[in-house]
Amino acid sequence: VLISGNAVSMPWVDEVRGILQAWYGGSMAGHALADILSGDVSPSGKLPFTFPETLVENAAHSFGEASYPGIKKDQQYMEGIFVGYRWHETKKIKPLFPFGFGLSYTSFKISQLNTNAKNYGSQDTVTISFEIENTGTRAGAEVVQVYMGKPDSEIERPTRELKGFQKLDLKPGESQTAEISIPVSSFRYYNEDISDWQLEPGVYSLYVGNASDHTYSTLEIAVSRD
Repeated sequence: VLISGNAVSMPWVDEVRGILQAWYGGSMAGHALADILSGDVSPSGKLPFTFPETLVENAAHSFGEASYPGIKKDQQYMEGIFVGYRWHETKKIKPLFPFGFGLSYTSFKISQLNTNAKNYGSQDTVTISFEIENTGTRAGAEVVQVYMGKPDSEIERPTRELKGFQKLDLKPGESQTAEISIPVSSFRYYNEDISDWQLEPGVYSLYVGNASDHTYSTLEIAVSRD
């Protein structure tokens, strides 16, 4: 059980059967931990940032002293938009635990993924539908996550960017049809040349999964600028 506000080095990770990241739970932390460790509650939390294997795998630390901790009073912000999981996914660095990762005492199956259209305009909304099934023997919750990428982008962009998610509670053996809606406007990037947000037309990839590095399916859509 880790009581911390950030990732820690885990050279012993392969020597333990499970890890519970408890953060700082406050005065009731003991009761919450007891409920999870005893099996009364099935955990369903997801990591809000990437846990790297070593400190140097973080973007800020990979550029040397000028980036972190800085030289004298000067520190250069050199990673740009490639922060956290965006850095790991784009640079193909396998983390210890990825952004969005989290296990439970049951298992889930995601299938029948689809979008409500194949072509979208700048004012449209993409709706991803899917079937989720609790394939285990315990009640639990899963967080389905949708990431966006543009493989042939004319600008430098992360390989994947989180654009939507939904948490679903299911009983053992229960199936449910669910949807996640994402406005096309959220695909825009900030164009420094015009000091405004801009939508790049073309083909986009939507990665549907339960962590930044684990996807069940990849859907392709086309976006026009209108």
